[in-house]
Amino acid sequence: MTSHSSFETHEVFNQPPAFENINLFTSDPILQAAVKREGGGAAWDDLATYGELAGSAHMLHAGRLANEFSPQLKAFTPRGERVDTVEFHPAWHEVMAASMEAGMHCRAFEDTPGRNVDRAAIIYMGYQMEPGHTCPLVMTNAALSVLRHQPELEDVWKPRIMARCYDGADIPAREKASVTIGMGMTEKQGGSDVRANTTRAEPTGSAGEYILTGHKWFLSAPMCDAFFVLAQAPGGLSCFFLPRFLPDDSRNSIHLMRLKSKLGNRSNASTEVEFAGAHGWLVGEEGRGVRTILNMVAYTRFDCAVASAGLMRWGLANAVHHAHHRTAFQKKLIDQPLMKSVLADLTLDMQAAVALSFRLARAFDRPENELNAAFARVMTPAIKYWICKAAPNFTYEAMECLGGGGYVEEGPMAWAFRESPLNAIWEGSGNVMCLDVMRAAHRSPEALDVVLAWLEASGEKRVQDGARAVGQALRGTGEGDLRGTVEHLVYLAAATLLRESAPDAVADAFISTRLNGAFRTTYGYIPGADVAGILATASL
Repeated sequence: MTSHSSFETHEVFNQPPAFENINLFTSDPILQAAVKREGGGAAWDDLATYGELAGSAHMLHAGRLANEFSPQLKAFTPRGERVDTVEFHPAWHEVMAASMEAGMHCRAFEDTPGRNVDRAAIIYMGYQMEPGHTCPLVMTNAALSVLRHQPELEDVWKPRIMARCYDGADIPAREKASVTIGMGMTEKQGGSDVRANTTRAEPTGSAGEYILTGHKWFLSAPMCDAFFVLAQAPGGLSCFFLPRFLPDDSRNSIHLMRLKSKLGNRSNASTEVEFAGAHGWLVGEEGRGVRTILNMVAYTRFDCAVASAGLMRWGLANAVHHAHHRTAFQKKLIDQPLMKSVLADLTLDMQAAVALSFRLARAFDRPENELNAAFARVMTPAIKYWICKAAPNFTYEAMECLGGGGYVEEGPMAWAFRESPLNAIWEGSGNVMCLDVMRAAHRSPEALDVVLAWLEASGEKRVQDGARAVGQALRGTGEGDLRGTVEHLVYLAAATLLRESAPDAVADAFISTRLNGAFRTTYGYIPGADVAGILATASL
């Protein structure tokens, strides 16, 4: 009789162990250094606790399940009653609970030092655990900046927004322990041009109450408890607050038409909706809706940048992990000169992304400082533009480091690659971000002057020369070369930050390769760089 073992086709060897049960905070020296440098760390123990949870095999598996079993629209009950709900896999609720307990949805508005820096670390790690769930939590955090415009709404909703727990029940907000807040601005005919919106808002006669009729092409996270939307009121485009349940506990007329089938972000529901006489309450003044909602947009753009930086860290960490354990041509991949150059080059962009996004977090924490205020004003759209644009090519290159094992769905990179274009599109596409940088330069020329003075004080001649060229371009009116100008501005800022804080091997290589004006389409070409010194900073 043939033994069972004789039917085994092969023994599995030369495969790296699973990249899991990794503390995403304590294993990341670049993240830890950024938190300390930019004034965070009051929540150091919390960050380590969350990092351990987010990198655990259990939570990474939950993240995979939440993406494999995507949400399902349940517009009606079996009896035909309209309910407009979305059902999620239990894993979705598990990752939501983990991140809400950590304060991803509210920490920026808690009274603790370095709160935006510490919260940035949570987003950075949470995005590696599971990216889709960060969408409603990012919007909930940003919502607090808009509710300030309407104190009577803030008084009712803020306590539940600030609660460090998760309540996913489909019931009126007043019965819940916590709530989440979504937003809907884009319409089919307008996209980023929200002033083209056609949704109408008619006053009811009751204080601040309107009836909204129209549609939204994207309503993010439809199971949130309320939404900020833009609609045309008699006085012009205005901002409104729409709860899912009305004060009498009936459902608001926010009809979910269909769920978007998206390239990535599959765990998170995005919907098309019709407002069939939905009740909304005015936030801010009539006709100043864009100005009101921009408070929220500034936070969500910042969060997009931090999240994409976290995605880059996930890609680099998996690539380095694989290279340390995989042998090819009689040598470990990490000992192959070409592979080392690729990994080192990736490390430069990842370190730049962390330095930029966490410097921005400090600016949000301390806006009373002149440089911080200017940095936030000018650099938020610029940093969002570059990091989110860099993420797809970065993630692809990291996936290639894993070979065929990186391309399969069971591996750690397929979901990351699908996710990577998202943040460059949401909360303002690349062209919109570049135009916002130019708009900031024209409307707040003193802020641009402060940022340029900071760059010129760096002591790096290439940075100083570049700052003068960028300033001249942004003060002009030409838009055709604006992408190159904004990218150059970001590289100058990253070079300055890395020179201040990173090892010389990193700063020298970044400056010599990113500020030389050469066109780059791939990673792995960093002539003369201290490759070993750079890779030492990316250790796990």
